[in-house]
Formats: sequence, C-alpha cells, structure tokens
Amino acid sequence: QVQLVESGGGLVQAGGSLRLSCAGSGRTFSSYPMGWFRQAPGKEREFVAAISWSGGITDYADSVKGRFTISRDNAKNTAYLQMNSLKPEDTAVYYCAARQGNSLSYRPYEYHYWGQGTQVTVSS
Repeated sequence: QVQLVESGGGLVQAGGSLRLSCAGSGRTFSSYPMGWFRQAPGKEREFVAAISWSGGITDYADSVKGRFTISRDNAKNTAYLQMNSLKPEDTAVYYCAARQGNSLSYRPYEYHYWGQGTQVTVSS
C-alpha cells in the first residue's frame, strides 16, 4: 500500500514556474513507476509525465515536452514535476500516481495509487 500527497500548486502568471512534489509513504515507493496527470474542469484526466522506478526512463505528453521535467528522489520517497513556461491551458488539478509493475504508462486506469491532487492556476 502506498499513500501519496501532492503539494506545490498555486497561482502563477503565464510564463512562470512551479514545482510540484509528491510525497509517498511505504517502503515500496521506490519500486513503483510514477506518473503525473491533470484534470481541467469538464475534461477527462490526461497524462502529463511518467518516470520509471529508478528514474532512468521518462515520458511526456507532447503538450508539455520541453517545458516540464519529472524526477524522483527515492531516498526521500518523493517525486517531482518541475513546470516552466506555464500557459493558461496548463490550469488544472494535478495528480500524482503510482502503479504496480515495471513499465511506464500513460493510461490512468493502469495506476493503482493516487494522491488527492493540487490545484495549478495559470493566469494570462
């Protein structure tokens, strides 16, 4: 069992930056691939980024590639999402998630553990 808690959301102007954190509990945190997803009002939850258990493999949605960076520190049981050059269309609730298994996934239903989400609002 893994419990996840996101933090770091807030209000930022377009072009600004935020870093989201996802703190995990449990000794097995380091064995799980992690993902970040987001959900805007009236829209489906969408994939943002994913990282392997070791941190050596990452994947990004095309809409954030080159602007966002996913990372993790297994010694601290924490995953991060560095978001630069933010745009108003990045406004959403951001969720971190962990999945059992070895491979990355962009499908929300393939993740087994979820945080409660943190709001990111980008003003124009």
